[in-house]
Amino acid sequence: MRRWVRALGAWVNASADTAGYGVILCLEAVSYVRVLFRRTSWRAFLNQLGISCVEAVPVTMVVSVFVGMIVALNGGLSLSQFGQNSLIGRVVAVGMIREMSPFMTGLILAASIGSAMAAELGTMSVSEEIDALRVMAIDPAKFLVMPRLLAMAIVCPVMTVYASVMGIAGGAVLANTQLGVSYALFRNDALEALTTKDLYTGIFKAFVFGIVIAVVGCTQGLRARGGAIGVGYATRRAVVISYILIIIFGYYITWFFYR
Repeated sequence: MRRWVRALGAWVNASADTAGYGVILCLEAVSYVRVLFRRTSWRAFLNQLGISCVEAVPVTMVVSVFVGMIVALNGGLSLSQFGQNSLIGRVVAVGMIREMSPFMTGLILAASIGSAMAAELGTMSVSEEIDALRVMAIDPAKFLVMPRLLAMAIVCPVMTVYASVMGIAGGAVLANTQLGVSYALFRNDALEALTTKDLYTGIFKAFVFGIVIAVVGCTQGLRARGGAIGVGYATRRAVVISYILIIIFGYYITWFFYR
């Protein structure tokens, strides 16, 4: 029994230590945003911005289109029982913009970009490159974390808007071909149902998710130990923790705006 209690205590202590490290790392990175306009920091930021966009666009497009079609199909089948097929536009538009698009984008970026951050920084950590930066009086939070954090804070909302457009387009095509709802009726119903709150809620969610993904990925990478096995462990933990936090933050942001 004591062994289980000790193991639980050790896990709680390690989790709290990692969470505190991540919060401090995030605050330090934000404090260095002012140096972005120096040439080296600007180039690092643009590099991270390009990597994030290029890797995320294709998979986001495919996933968004099919999720929009799934939402339209399931919603249309339910609405057709009551003869309300004309309302499918608002179901797809509100569902994609408010919930599905930021959620999907967050998961995609966590799996592709967040894991890459953890692996890259983890490899630098176990090969003592991070220690070499500190010896040269270069703060990793400024040189490595800040460009990644800022890039993800921009990319995630932009990709969420893109995912919303593609998802709604996919839902409109399915509604027209499978449910007999014209594009004009779909568009008018979607525009009638959408509000400004839906738009900024989805974008704010994406902004928070981007920060979470970057902070978790960088934290796990910088704290990686134990060679290649440690890097793999840090990468896996970065994805798992990001998924959990995206779900938790997504719920509380929706609760806050729509309570």
